[in-house]
Amino acid sequence: MPARWFKSNPPMLLPVCWFGSPALLRLLATPGAVMPLALAYLRVIFFAMPAILILIVLMMGLRGSGDALTPMWFMILAVVLDSGLNPVFILGLGPAPKLGIAGSATATLIANYAALIGLIGYIYLKDLPLRLRGAELKYLWCDLGIARTIFAKGLPMGIQMIVISMSALALVGLVNREGVDTTAAFGVALQLWTYVQMPAMALGAAVSAMAAQNIGARQWDRVGRITRVGIVQSLLITGVLIVLLTLADRSVLSLFMGPDSPALPIARHVHLLATWNFLLFGVMMVLFATVRANGAVWAPLIILTIGLVPVRFGYIFATYGWLGADAIWTSFPVTSLINLAMAAAYYLNGSWRKARMSADAIPCEDECIEEAEATREPGGALNPAG
Repeated sequence: MPARWFKSNPPMLLPVCWFGSPALLRLLATPGAVMPLALAYLRVIFFAMPAILILIVLMMGLRGSGDALTPMWFMILAVVLDSGLNPVFILGLGPAPKLGIAGSATATLIANYAALIGLIGYIYLKDLPLRLRGAELKYLWCDLGIARTIFAKGLPMGIQMIVISMSALALVGLVNREGVDTTAAFGVALQLWTYVQMPAMALGAAVSAMAAQNIGARQWDRVGRITRVGIVQSLLITGVLIVLLTLADRSVLSLFMGPDSPALPIARHVHLLATWNFLLFGVMMVLFATVRANGAVWAPLIILTIGLVPVRFGYIFATYGWLGADAIWTSFPVTSLINLAMAAAYYLNGSWRKARMSADAIPCEDECIEEAEATREPGGALNPAG
Protein backbone atom coordinates (compact mmCIF):
# COMPACT_ATOMS: atom_id res chain seq x y z
CA MET A 1 0.00 0.00 0.00
CA PRO A 2 1.24 3.53 -0.68
CA ALA A 3 3.15 5.00 2.25
CA ARG A 4 1.23 8.28 1.93
CA TRP A 5 -2.06 6.38 2.56
CA PHE A 6 -0.55 4.70 5.61
CA LYS A 7 0.49 8.10 6.96
CA SER A 8 -3.03 9.47 6.65
CA ASN A 9 -4.81 6.29 7.85
CA PRO A 10 -2.48 4.47 10.27
CA PRO A 11 -5.20 3.44 12.78
CA MET A 12 -7.27 1.83 9.98
CA LEU A 13 -4.37 -0.43 9.10
CA LEU A 14 -3.69 -1.65 12.62
CA PRO A 15 -6.24 -4.52 12.57
CA VAL A 16 -4.92 -5.61 9.17
CA CYS A 17 -1.34 -5.52 10.46
CA TRP A 18 -2.23 -7.38 13.67
CA PHE A 19 -4.04 -10.28 12.03
CA GLY A 20 -1.82 -10.33 8.94
CA SER A 21 1.46 -10.55 10.85
CA PRO A 22 1.67 -14.38 10.93
CA ALA A 23 1.10 -14.60 7.16
CA LEU A 24 3.75 -11.93 6.57
CA LEU A 25 6.32 -13.79 8.68
CA ARG A 26 5.57 -17.06 6.89
CA LEU A 27 5.98 -15.30 3.55
CA LEU A 28 9.44 -14.19 4.69
CA ALA A 29 10.40 -17.79 5.53
CA THR A 30 10.92 -16.89 9.18
CA PRO A 31 12.50 -19.86 11.00
CA GLY A 32 10.00 -21.65 13.23
CA ALA A 33 12.21 -21.26 16.29
CA VAL A 34 11.98 -17.46 16.17
CA MET A 35 8.43 -17.14 14.81
CA PRO A 36 6.78 -16.48 18.26
CA LEU A 37 9.40 -13.85 19.10
CA ALA A 38 9.10 -12.11 15.73
CA LEU A 39 5.30 -12.14 15.95
CA ALA A 40 5.29 -10.65 19.46
CA TYR A 41 7.63 -7.85 18.38
CA LEU A 42 5.87 -7.10 15.10
CA ARG A 43 2.38 -6.82 16.56
CA VAL A 44 3.48 -4.28 19.16
CA ILE A 45 5.64 -2.22 16.82
CA PHE A 46 2.69 -1.69 14.47
CA PHE A 47 0.97 0.30 17.24
CA ALA A 48 3.99 2.61 17.40
CA MET A 49 3.80 3.47 13.70
CA PRO A 50 1.17 6.27 13.91
CA ALA A 51 3.30 8.20 16.41
CA ILE A 52 6.49 7.61 14.41
CA LEU A 53 4.93 8.82 11.16
CA ILE A 54 3.24 11.90 12.64
CA LEU A 55 6.47 12.76 14.45
CA ILE A 56 8.34 12.61 11.15
CA VAL A 57 5.81 14.93 9.48
CA LEU A 58 6.07 17.52 12.28
CA MET A 59 9.87 17.38 12.30
CA MET A 60 10.06 17.83 8.53
CA GLY A 61 7.73 20.82 8.82
CA LEU A 62 9.94 22.42 11.47
CA ARG A 63 13.07 21.82 9.42
CA GLY A 64 11.38 23.35 6.39
CA SER A 65 10.68 26.50 8.44
CA GLY A 66 14.38 26.78 9.28
CA ASP A 67 14.30 25.20 12.73
CA ALA A 68 16.60 22.17 12.79
CA LEU A 69 17.32 22.23 16.53
CA THR A 70 13.87 21.41 17.90
CA PRO A 71 13.49 18.21 15.83
CA MET A 72 16.97 17.16 16.89
CA TRP A 73 16.23 17.50 20.61
CA PHE A 74 12.95 15.62 20.43
CA MET A 75 14.56 12.91 18.33
CA ILE A 76 17.23 12.61 21.03
CA LEU A 77 14.44 12.36 23.60
CA ALA A 78 12.84 9.50 21.67
CA VAL A 79 16.17 7.67 21.29
CA VAL A 80 17.11 8.08 24.96
CA LEU A 81 13.70 6.89 26.16
CA ASP A 82 13.73 3.98 23.72
CA SER A 83 17.20 2.77 24.69
CA GLY A 84 16.59 3.36 28.39
CA LEU A 85 13.25 1.55 28.50
CA ASN A 86 14.44 -1.44 26.46
CA PRO A 87 16.05 -3.34 29.37
CA VAL A 88 13.22 -2.27 31.70
CA PHE A 89 10.49 -3.97 29.68
CA ILE A 90 12.59 -6.81 28.27
CA LEU A 91 13.82 -7.93 31.71
CA GLY A 92 10.88 -6.66 33.78
CA LEU A 93 12.89 -4.35 35.98
CA GLY A 94 11.08 -2.77 38.93
CA PRO A 95 7.28 -2.63 38.54
CA ALA A 96 7.46 -3.13 34.75
CA PRO A 97 6.23 -6.45 33.37
CA LYS A 98 8.73 -8.87 31.83
CA LEU A 99 7.78 -8.82 28.13
CA GLY A 100 10.85 -10.31 26.47
CA ILE A 101 11.34 -9.23 22.87
CA ALA A 102 7.93 -7.51 22.89
CA GLY A 103 9.41 -5.23 25.56
CA SER A 104 11.76 -3.73 22.99
CA ALA A 105 8.80 -2.81 20.77
CA THR A 106 6.93 -1.50 23.82
CA ALA A 107 9.86 0.79 24.63
CA THR A 108 9.78 2.13 21.06
CA LEU A 109 6.04 2.70 21.32
CA ILE A 110 6.25 4.63 24.60
CA ALA A 111 9.29 6.65 23.50
CA ASN A 112 7.73 7.85 20.26
CA TYR A 113 4.34 8.71 21.73
CA ALA A 114 6.08 10.62 24.53
CA ALA A 115 8.22 12.52 22.01
CA LEU A 116 5.17 13.27 19.85
CA ILE A 117 3.11 14.61 22.76
CA GLY A 118 6.09 16.59 24.00
CA LEU A 119 6.77 18.10 20.56
CA ILE A 120 3.14 19.15 20.05
CA GLY A 121 3.12 20.73 23.50
CA TYR A 122 6.41 22.51 22.82
CA ILE A 123 5.14 23.86 19.49
CA TYR A 124 2.21 25.52 21.23
CA LEU A 125 4.15 26.57 24.31
CA LYS A 126 6.82 28.35 22.25
CA ASP A 127 4.36 29.54 19.58
CA LEU A 128 6.37 27.98 16.75
CA PRO A 129 5.25 28.43 13.12
CA LEU A 130 3.47 25.06 12.98
CA ARG A 131 1.02 25.86 15.73
CA LEU A 132 -2.61 26.36 14.67
CA ARG A 133 -5.20 28.31 16.63
CA GLY A 134 -8.67 29.63 15.94
CA ALA A 135 -9.22 30.38 12.27
CA GLU A 136 -5.87 28.80 11.44
CA LEU A 137 -7.37 25.37 12.09
CA LYS A 138 -8.98 25.63 8.65
CA TYR A 139 -5.53 24.83 7.25
CA LEU A 140 -6.16 21.24 8.34
CA TRP A 141 -8.86 21.07 5.67
CA CYS A 142 -7.73 19.77 2.31
CA ASP A 143 -6.74 22.44 -0.23
CA LEU A 144 -7.16 20.84 -3.65
CA GLY A 145 -4.38 22.90 -5.25
CA ILE A 146 -1.88 22.01 -2.55
CA ALA A 147 -3.14 18.42 -2.48
CA ARG A 148 -2.44 18.05 -6.19
CA THR A 149 1.11 19.29 -5.72
CA ILE A 150 1.66 17.02 -2.71
CA PHE A 151 0.24 14.07 -4.62
CA ALA A 152 2.37 14.75 -7.70
CA LYS A 153 5.56 15.16 -5.67
CA GLY A 154 4.69 12.64 -2.96
CA LEU A 155 3.61 9.80 -5.23
CA PRO A 156 7.19 8.95 -6.27
CA MET A 157 8.27 9.13 -2.63
CA GLY A 158 5.47 6.74 -1.66
CA ILE A 159 6.42 4.36 -4.45
CA GLN A 160 10.07 4.66 -3.39
CA MET A 161 9.22 3.56 0.14
CA ILE A 162 7.31 0.61 -1.27
CA VAL A 163 10.29 -0.36 -3.45
CA ILE A 164 12.70 -0.06 -0.51
CA SER A 165 10.39 -2.05 1.78
CA MET A 166 9.72 -4.80 -0.75
CA SER A 167 13.43 -5.09 -1.55
CA ALA A 168 14.23 -5.30 2.16
CA LEU A 169 11.53 -7.93 2.76
CA ALA A 170 12.76 -10.05 -0.14
CA LEU A 171 16.30 -9.74 1.21
CA VAL A 172 15.17 -10.84 4.67
CA GLY A 173 13.49 -13.83 3.05
CA LEU A 174 16.82 -14.84 1.49
CA VAL A 175 18.68 -14.36 4.77
CA ASN A 176 16.14 -16.41 6.72
CA ARG A 177 16.89 -19.38 4.48
CA GLU A 178 20.49 -19.34 5.74
CA GLY A 179 19.50 -20.51 9.22
CA VAL A 180 18.75 -19.11 12.66
CA ASP A 181 22.30 -17.96 13.47
CA THR A 182 22.65 -16.06 10.20
CA THR A 183 19.21 -14.53 10.68
CA ALA A 184 20.18 -13.37 14.17
CA ALA A 185 23.50 -11.99 12.90
CA PHE A 186 21.77 -10.05 10.13
CA GLY A 187 19.23 -8.68 12.62
CA VAL A 188 22.06 -7.36 14.79
CA ALA A 189 23.78 -5.88 11.73
CA LEU A 190 20.54 -4.07 10.88
CA GLN A 191 20.43 -2.63 14.39
CA LEU A 192 24.00 -1.42 14.01
CA TRP A 193 23.29 0.05 10.56
CA THR A 194 20.43 2.07 12.03
CA TYR A 195 23.04 4.14 13.86
CA VAL A 196 25.61 4.13 11.04
CA GLN A 197 23.16 5.66 8.55
CA MET A 198 21.89 8.33 10.95
CA PRO A 199 24.51 10.96 9.94
CA ALA A 200 23.66 10.50 6.25
CA MET A 201 19.92 10.74 6.92
CA ALA A 202 20.34 13.83 9.08
CA LEU A 203 22.66 15.54 6.62
CA GLY A 204 20.29 14.68 3.77
CA ALA A 205 17.40 16.36 5.60
CA ALA A 206 19.54 19.43 6.36
CA VAL A 207 20.83 19.69 2.79
CA SER A 208 17.29 19.38 1.41
CA ALA A 209 15.95 22.20 3.58
CA MET A 210 18.90 24.52 2.91
CA ALA A 211 18.95 23.75 -0.81
CA ALA A 212 15.21 24.39 -1.13
CA GLN A 213 15.52 27.78 0.55
CA ASN A 214 18.39 28.83 -1.73
CA ILE A 215 16.69 27.48 -4.85
CA GLY A 216 13.70 29.63 -3.94
CA ALA A 217 16.05 32.60 -3.65
CA ARG A 218 17.71 31.65 -6.99
CA GLN A 219 21.09 31.34 -5.27
CA TRP A 220 22.35 28.40 -7.32
CA ASP A 221 25.98 28.91 -6.33
CA ARG A 222 24.98 28.36 -2.71
CA VAL A 223 23.10 25.19 -3.67
CA GLY A 224 26.31 23.77 -5.11
CA ARG A 225 28.32 24.69 -2.02
CA ILE A 226 25.69 23.20 0.29
CA THR A 227 25.84 19.95 -1.65
CA ARG A 228 29.64 19.79 -1.57
CA VAL A 229 29.81 20.52 2.15
CA GLY A 230 27.12 17.92 2.80
CA ILE A 231 29.09 15.29 0.88
CA VAL A 232 32.33 16.03 2.71
CA GLN A 233 30.65 16.00 6.12
CA SER A 234 28.81 12.77 5.33
CA LEU A 235 32.05 11.04 4.29
CA LEU A 236 33.95 12.27 7.35
CA ILE A 237 31.32 11.53 9.99
CA THR A 238 30.22 8.20 8.53
CA GLY A 239 33.81 7.16 7.84
CA VAL A 240 34.94 7.84 11.41
CA LEU A 241 31.92 5.99 12.77
CA ILE A 242 32.57 2.94 10.58
CA VAL A 243 36.26 2.83 11.52
CA LEU A 244 35.46 3.01 15.25
CA LEU A 245 32.79 0.31 14.99
CA THR A 246 35.14 -1.92 13.00
CA LEU A 247 37.93 -1.58 15.56
CA ALA A 248 35.53 -2.44 18.38
CA ASP A 249 33.14 -4.70 16.45
CA ARG A 250 33.29 -7.62 18.90
CA SER A 251 32.50 -5.41 21.90
CA VAL A 252 29.75 -3.49 20.11
CA LEU A 253 28.05 -6.53 18.59
CA SER A 254 28.25 -8.38 21.91
CA LEU A 255 25.92 -5.76 23.37
CA PHE A 256 23.15 -7.09 21.13
CA MET A 257 23.73 -10.86 21.35
CA GLY A 258 26.22 -11.72 24.07
CA PRO A 259 29.93 -12.54 23.69
CA ASP A 260 29.38 -16.32 23.43
CA SER A 261 26.64 -16.29 20.81
CA PRO A 262 27.34 -18.51 17.74
CA ALA A 263 25.92 -15.69 15.64
CA LEU A 264 28.65 -13.25 16.74
CA PRO A 265 31.34 -14.35 14.20
CA ILE A 266 28.74 -14.19 11.43
CA ALA A 267 27.68 -10.69 12.50
CA ARG A 268 31.31 -9.52 12.48
CA HIS A 269 31.73 -10.96 8.99
CA VAL A 270 28.57 -9.23 7.75
CA HIS A 271 29.71 -5.96 9.27
CA LEU A 272 33.13 -6.19 7.62
CA LEU A 273 31.71 -6.89 4.15
CA ALA A 274 28.69 -4.62 4.09
CA THR A 275 28.87 -1.69 6.53
CA TRP A 276 31.32 0.42 4.51
CA ASN A 277 28.65 0.79 1.82
CA PHE A 278 27.14 3.56 3.95
CA LEU A 279 29.95 5.85 2.81
CA LEU A 280 28.50 5.59 -0.70
CA PHE A 281 24.95 5.69 0.65
CA GLY A 282 25.64 9.00 2.43
CA VAL A 283 26.90 10.72 -0.71
CA MET A 284 23.89 9.45 -2.64
CA MET A 285 21.52 10.76 0.04
CA VAL A 286 23.03 14.25 -0.20
CA LEU A 287 22.75 14.28 -4.00
CA PHE A 288 19.16 13.06 -3.88
CA ALA A 289 18.31 15.62 -1.18
CA THR A 290 19.52 18.43 -3.43
CA VAL A 291 17.64 17.40 -6.55
CA ARG A 292 14.46 16.66 -4.61
CA ALA A 293 14.62 20.14 -3.10
CA ASN A 294 13.75 21.47 -6.55
CA GLY A 295 10.91 19.02 -7.07
CA ALA A 296 12.84 16.44 -9.14
CA VAL A 297 11.47 13.27 -7.56
CA TRP A 298 11.07 10.74 -10.36
CA ALA A 299 14.75 10.29 -11.25
CA PRO A 300 15.77 9.30 -7.66
CA LEU A 301 12.89 6.80 -7.63
CA ILE A 302 13.99 5.23 -10.92
CA ILE A 303 17.64 5.08 -9.82
CA LEU A 304 16.81 3.46 -6.48
CA THR A 305 14.45 0.98 -8.13
CA ILE A 306 17.12 -0.10 -10.60
CA GLY A 307 19.68 -0.54 -7.84
CA LEU A 308 17.47 -2.25 -5.27
CA VAL A 309 15.68 -4.70 -7.54
CA PRO A 310 17.39 -5.84 -10.77
CA VAL A 311 20.93 -4.93 -9.73
CA ARG A 312 20.81 -6.24 -6.15
CA PHE A 313 18.95 -9.48 -6.77
CA GLY A 314 20.54 -10.06 -10.15
CA TYR A 315 23.94 -9.85 -8.45
CA ILE A 316 22.88 -12.15 -5.59
CA PHE A 317 21.47 -14.85 -7.85
CA ALA A 318 24.41 -14.60 -10.27
CA THR A 319 27.09 -14.94 -7.59
CA TYR A 320 25.40 -17.10 -4.95
CA GLY A 321 26.70 -20.31 -6.49
CA TRP A 322 30.33 -19.44 -5.67
CA LEU A 323 29.99 -16.82 -2.91
CA GLY A 324 27.21 -18.40 -0.89
CA ALA A 325 25.73 -16.08 1.76
CA ASP A 326 28.51 -13.58 0.99
CA ALA A 327 26.60 -12.76 -2.20
CA ILE A 328 23.94 -11.19 0.03
CA TRP A 329 26.38 -9.15 2.11
CA THR A 330 28.45 -7.90 -0.85
CA SER A 331 25.28 -6.90 -2.69
CA PHE A 332 25.06 -3.89 -0.36
CA PRO A 333 28.22 -2.11 -1.56
CA VAL A 334 27.62 -3.22 -5.16
CA THR A 335 24.11 -1.74 -5.10
CA SER A 336 25.27 1.47 -3.42
CA LEU A 337 28.12 1.91 -5.89
CA ILE A 338 25.85 1.61 -8.92
CA ASN A 339 23.17 3.81 -7.35
CA LEU A 340 25.78 6.46 -6.53
CA ALA A 341 27.15 6.41 -10.08
CA MET A 342 23.67 6.98 -11.51
CA ALA A 343 22.86 9.65 -8.91
CA ALA A 344 26.09 11.55 -9.64
CA ALA A 345 25.45 11.36 -13.38
CA TYR A 346 21.96 12.80 -12.92
CA TYR A 347 23.17 15.53 -10.56
CA LEU A 348 26.01 16.58 -12.88
CA ASN A 349 23.70 16.48 -15.90
CA GLY A 350 21.81 19.40 -14.38
CA SER A 351 18.39 18.60 -15.85
CA TRP A 352 16.96 18.51 -12.32
CA ARG A 353 17.39 22.29 -12.20
CA LYS A 354 14.51 22.64 -14.64
CA ALA A 355 12.05 20.94 -12.32
CA ARG A 356 9.66 23.20 -10.46
CA MET A 357 7.38 22.99 -7.48
CA SER A 358 3.85 24.33 -7.94
CA ALA A 359 3.64 28.09 -7.62
CA ASP A 360 0.04 28.96 -8.42
CA ALA A 361 -0.06 31.91 -6.05
CA ILE A 362 3.08 34.07 -6.16
CA PRO A 363 3.07 36.93 -3.61
CA CYS A 364 3.49 40.46 -4.90
CA GLU A 365 6.66 42.48 -4.28
CA ASP A 366 5.08 44.59 -1.53
CA GLU A 367 3.98 41.45 0.35
CA CYS A 368 7.47 39.95 0.10
CA ILE A 369 9.04 43.14 1.50
CA GLU A 370 6.49 43.28 4.31
CA GLU A 371 7.16 39.67 5.32
CA ALA A 372 10.94 40.10 5.07
CA GLU A 373 10.91 43.16 7.34
CA ALA A 374 8.47 41.69 9.85
CA THR A 375 9.71 41.08 13.39
CA ARG A 376 7.58 37.97 13.76
CA GLU A 377 6.93 34.87 11.70
CA PRO A 378 3.43 34.89 10.13
CA GLY A 379 2.65 31.53 11.73
CA GLY A 380 4.31 32.12 15.08
CA ALA A 381 7.69 32.92 16.56
CA LEU A 382 10.62 30.93 15.22
CA ASN A 383 12.12 30.02 18.57
CA PRO A 384 13.88 26.67 18.27
CA ALA A 385 14.82 24.57 21.25
CA GLY A 386 18.43 25.00 22.30
